[in-house]
Amino acid sequence: MKKRSLAGIAGIVAAATLISKIFGLLREQAIAAAFGVGPVVDAYAYAYVIPGFLLILLGGINGPFHSALVSVLAKRDKAEAAPLVETVTTLVSVALLGIAVILFIFAGLFIDILAPGLDPTARAIAIQQLQIMSPLAVLAGLIGIGFGSLNAADQYWLPSVSPLFSSLAVLGGVGVLFLQLGDQIQAPQYVRLGGLVLAGGTLAGAVLQWVAQLIAQWKTGMGSLRLRWDWRIPGVKEVMKVMAPATLSSGMLHINVYTDLYFASTISGAAAAMRYANFIVLTPLGVISNMLLVPFLPVFARLAAPENWDDLKIRIRQGLLLTALSMLPLTAIFIALSGPIVRLVYQRYAFDSEAAALVAPVLMAYGLGMFFYLGRDVLVRVFYALGDGETPFRISIANIFLNGILDYFLVQALATPGLVLATVGVNITSMALLLGLLNRRLNGLPLGQWGRSLLGIIFASAIAGCVSWGVSQGWEMWMGASNLLLQVLQVGLASFMALAVFAAIASRLDLPEFDLMSDRLRRKFLKR
Repeated sequence: MKKRSLAGIAGIVAAATLISKIFGLLREQAIAAAFGVGPVVDAYAYAYVIPGFLLILLGGINGPFHSALVSVLAKRDKAEAAPLVETVTTLVSVALLGIAVILFIFAGLFIDILAPGLDPTARAIAIQQLQIMSPLAVLAGLIGIGFGSLNAADQYWLPSVSPLFSSLAVLGGVGVLFLQLGDQIQAPQYVRLGGLVLAGGTLAGAVLQWVAQLIAQWKTGMGSLRLRWDWRIPGVKEVMKVMAPATLSSGMLHINVYTDLYFASTISGAAAAMRYANFIVLTPLGVISNMLLVPFLPVFARLAAPENWDDLKIRIRQGLLLTALSMLPLTAIFIALSGPIVRLVYQRYAFDSEAAALVAPVLMAYGLGMFFYLGRDVLVRVFYALGDGETPFRISIANIFLNGILDYFLVQALATPGLVLATVGVNITSMALLLGLLNRRLNGLPLGQWGRSLLGIIFASAIAGCVSWGVSQGWEMWMGASNLLLQVLQVGLASFMALAVFAAIASRLDLPEFDLMSDRLRRKFLKR
């Protein structure tokens, strides 16, 4: 079968991920409207930490399971795939089953470690939710293996769109609960029921996602439910060599999330505010990160040999500058329009103006870190392609301590936004270290040239942000923002002006990556 081009893969992944993110946004809006920033969402934010961590770490596109399988299977014949995938699935599932049992039995202990300042009502709900979601430990590994297997078989649509099953399940549960209870949904006697619906919907969605992928794996010859214990099958050791340190590395990175939530447990509504703001940022970030990382990972792997390093350097630059061109203008928009965006997305029913004021500055902090988060991921994938999962792991270990120090000082100075800015600082440090090490390993990178290009993109983004803020303020002064239509027009016009100004300035920077992105967008729209 003919391999798809990078642009073709990116288009498929973008469309599928966008659909998934739209349903995810509807899910978050439903949760916000039903429960606001009250104990149900605070409890869910903590109960979902470990299951969500495992889903992102093990089950996500671009996670270590996905990355390890794609890196190894891309270099092997398809006939070797099924035994390899089945063996990895068997070994991983047994290990994760033990983790699921531990989560269920010691749910109370884990919640107390994560959130020592949580109030008794939220604590009780969080323990129940964690017990319900404990099977996600096993499902996360199965989903991640499915992602990697299907991508290696040149299947990109289903893996990218399948997370919508989780959103549909939660949406359905919250919708039924709201229809039954109406305004009484936040009454004390129904609080536990709300927590049960969120956790049960999350688990049901993960089961549906895994089943859909499993059917596709069977059809593409990439393995079934057969148990295999032969770890000596060619490729299994190679997968584990990348998977083990990569999992530890990503796990260490997510310990920073635990650290943030530990400090957040003493601030009322902080965990819920971080959840809502983070999801707004993750909507475009998820689409763009999948567009960039999914097609680039097999390319990095094929260029890992020393004789191909010149081409690998070109691809690294391409990955970083495409990241900057897509993330930095969005950073400008999120900083300039944080208040209007939060009001537009969430402010209705239980989510009032006070909740919006709590979430808006957190959104600004998350927006500031978008480029560094995705840029770090691009560089980590280069190390995975080179067969080195240990270096990112070591850097992640050091960053745990850095994040704890930054959290301690920044939460006192800036409260909840300070916790997010601590993570931004960690990602900046990681990115700098990874670039320095790649510069030495690949016999030099043109860092000065890349830096000048990046400064130009930052300048264009800053001007775009100022224009966006001015347009938004002018609209609110003259037209107001008293209803949904006016809010949509305010955010839409201000965002459009920001992107137009950014594109006008960036087009003068003589960047091949900007021309590449523009050409792809033109062809997409002209085709439509």
